[in-house]
Amino acid sequence: MSSIVRIPRTAQADGMDGPGVEIRKRAEPALKVRARAPLRLGLAGGGTDVSPYSDTYGGCVLNATISMHAYCTIELRADARVAFEAKDLDEKWEHEAVAVLDTDGKLRLHKAIYNSVVALFNDGEPLPVQVTTYSDAPPGSGLGSSSTMVVAILRAYQQLLQLPLGEYDLAQLAYRIERHDCGLAGGKQDQYAATFGGFNFIEFQGDDRVTVNPLRIRDDIVNELECHMMLFFTGLSRESSKIIDDQSKVAATGESDFLSAMHSVKEAAVDMKEALLKSDVRRMADILADSWRAKKNTSSSVSNPLVEYIYETAMGAGALAAKLSGAGGGGFMMLFVEPTRKLDVAEALKPFGGSPYRFHFTKGGAQGWNA
Repeated sequence: MSSIVRIPRTAQADGMDGPGVEIRKRAEPALKVRARAPLRLGLAGGGTDVSPYSDTYGGCVLNATISMHAYCTIELRADARVAFEAKDLDEKWEHEAVAVLDTDGKLRLHKAIYNSVVALFNDGEPLPVQVTTYSDAPPGSGLGSSSTMVVAILRAYQQLLQLPLGEYDLAQLAYRIERHDCGLAGGKQDQYAATFGGFNFIEFQGDDRVTVNPLRIRDDIVNELECHMMLFFTGLSRESSKIIDDQSKVAATGESDFLSAMHSVKEAAVDMKEALLKSDVRRMADILADSWRAKKNTSSSVSNPLVEYIYETAMGAGALAAKLSGAGGGGFMMLFVEPTRKLDVAEALKPFGGSPYRFHFTKGGAQGWNA
């Protein structure tokens, strides 16, 4: 069986790369494919990738992907039905395979991705599939888990249908599905981090323009950075949308204190990049500390008493700096610690019921393969 993939003219208008109308033949789909996409640590600049701040002032973020992933398996079905299962969320949904699924109820993102793939790449014809997903991180982790899952699912569909999508295409489509089709509040960095992988300095301008600048970091610098870093799950799973909504509303008013804090967060990304390239880990810790103070001035929901207690306990045990990853409010705390004090900090944090997560920085982005 062979079929035609049509990329409509609207794809280019919405920011996707490639010619306005492109027709390519694709090979017969595989029966089963898998994909994975890496989660990320936001080292600096998080929040400046969110509209309307990024549209008006431009934003920049320094992030790096880590050895924690979102996974997706897609199998073609022979019974003209579509089924989604999120193993880590313990949620299932099944329906007749139709061209457009109602996105209400469970697994909304899974449905929205299916709708987009069918409309853009399957000539509007229903696609009978079983889609199974899971993630290494809990929901609300602050590691970009939701957006990373969208990228992983799209990468699996790309593998299944042999879609002609480049990295920018994939990230932009993931962003459009999550932010526009589903109306979920958030920034733009997570989709690009998961797609490209590695250390990236990413710039954001108006009209959803994004430029990814991959950084080539020497192995010895990466090793030293890993030795100085810890991840601790606070036990608080939060929805970032409320924090982001608050920040977006204040950004639209042009309130001076908020803008000053956001400008400081953006400047921290530039400073952090320079310190990283120079292997100045102690300077990176100082920048992280300053950035966390500025971040807390962007919304009252960024921190809370428990987060502050965990922070003070870690600092008292020997941490050099700490901040929550992502929008804040909970999820993972990212810490800079002198390597010889790591066990001391881990011991001090035991009463909070969490434990440090081991991780490594990774170079690869989203990947797909036939099962």
